[in-house]
This record gives sequence, C-alpha cells and structure tokens, in this order.
Amino acid sequence: MTGILFVIMASLFWGVDALIRYPLVDRGLNPVTIVFFEHAVLTVFFSLGLFTAIKRMGELRIGDVFSFIMVGGVGSAIATVAFTESFRYLNPSLSILLQKLQPIIAISLAAVILKEPVDKKFMIWAGICLFGGVLVSAPDIERFYGLLVNDYNLVVSDTAVRGYGLVGISVVGWGAATVFGKKLSMSGFEPKSIMAGRFLTGLIFLLPFVDWSRRLILPDGMDYVKILIMVLLSGAIAMGLYYQGVKRIPAKTVAIAEMFFPFFAIILNWFYLGKQLSEIQLVGGVILIFGSLVIQWKKY
Repeated sequence: MTGILFVIMASLFWGVDALIRYPLVDRGLNPVTIVFFEHAVLTVFFSLGLFTAIKRMGELRIGDVFSFIMVGGVGSAIATVAFTESFRYLNPSLSILLQKLQPIIAISLAAVILKEPVDKKFMIWAGICLFGGVLVSAPDIERFYGLLVNDYNLVVSDTAVRGYGLVGISVVGWGAATVFGKKLSMSGFEPKSIMAGRFLTGLIFLLPFVDWSRRLILPDGMDYVKILIMVLLSGAIAMGLYYQGVKRIPAKTVAIAEMFFPFFAIILNWFYLGKQLSEIQLVGGVILIFGSLVIQWKKY
C-alpha cells in the first residue's frame, strides 16, 4: 500500500498549493510567470540531483532523453501553459471537467508504452474510481449542463474548439508525463535525478512562453514568499513523494491515485474558504478512496 499512499500524500500537498496558487492568478499575476519562477527555483534546488545524473550521461539513451522531454518539457511546461490558456476560450468549469480524462490517457499509454497489463478487473475498478472523480466534480457538471441549455453556441463555437484543443494537449501531456516518469524510474533513475531533469527541461521549454516585455518583478514582496511556499509544497515535498510512489507502483495505478488531487483541493476549500461540499461530492470521494485502495490491495 506504500506506493499509492505516497501519491495520495503528494495529491494532498498539491491541494494545499492550490489554496495559494489560484488567489495569485485571480489577482492578475501571469500564470506562466508563476510557473517560470517555480521551475527556476526548483532547478537550482535540485541541481545536486543533476550532478548525480551527469555521472550517467554517457549511458543516456535517446529514449531517456525523450522521456525527460516528455516529463519536463511537455508535462511540466507545455501542458500547464495549455491548460491555463484554455480558460481564455472555455468556461473554466468545462476545462476542469475535461481534465478528468487524464487517467484514461495515462492508463492507455501505460499499456502501449510500458506494456502494463490492463485486465478486466482493473478496468472495472478504474471505472469506479473515475465515476467517483466525476461525482467530486458535480458542480462543474451542473455548470456545463447550464451552458448547454442556456448558451449552446458557446460550447460549439470556433473559440470553444480552440479551448478543447488546448485542454486536449494538457490532458495528453500530463498523462504522458506519468508514463514516461515511470519509464525513467524503470531505467534506474532515482527520484531526485528525475525531478532535477524534470524542472530543468521544464524551465527550458517555458522560456518561449515568458512575456519578456514585462518586468519579471512581482508587484507585492509577499508574492515571492508565497511562490517559495508553493515551491516547497508542490515542488520539493509533493514531487518527492510522487516519484517515490512512481518507483513502487505501476503507472496505471499512479494515474488513479492522482485523481485525489481535485478531491483534496475541494476538501481544503471547504475547511479554509468555507466552500461547502455537497453530498454528491462526499459520496464521490468515498467511492474514489474505496476503489483506489481495492486496486492496490488486490494488485490489479
């Protein structure tokens, strides 16, 4: 049970991170700037991990380099930028709802790339977990239904299609990052080396997206403190726990455990921001917990 608990704990820290991140974005801070600062600090923080990885540079295969690009460049940088950018074209509730497709992408890629067996029993329990995750997002479903009824054109317009494309990029990118992170772990890379390569590659891929015409000086000095807290929570601690989990369990199980992130984010919003959970969301959380624990317990 240790592996899945590592990923679940990482999801808890990602949920705490959301309490800080979204208020910063709501205040008008450019999301790309925030992610850029995070990657810059984390690259320095994990630079010692790079020295460990450099010892194996002569052993690096083209497949390993590609895996780092998928984990850092695509998963950590491009997918994050694409998902954030989708909010310009879609109702955020719809973007968040479509993001629930990520486990399906990760499980499919794990079967194709890592040759992980996906039997009938796993698919049944994975479907149960996905159903629980959808129930957790019940308010987003209600908003989407409202759009269909009241403003259908917004759902099928050319602008919306761009948004769907951006969400698709983010879903595939994050799903691929899970699978290729597992592949690096199977190739013998330690978690600290994977994190070092992830953040460095992500930083490089983020450079074209940074608006260099603006000064990269944040308007409030406390914003730097908040970003450092996010670096500690979602970068150092959460990713450290996450890759310890990736090292121990199949990528398909990691994809299921990652679904705890939105659930924890909603729970924390309930406690700290007074945004009460509905009965449907609580039921969805119970289903998600039960289903994921059965998958790990039965080793499906």
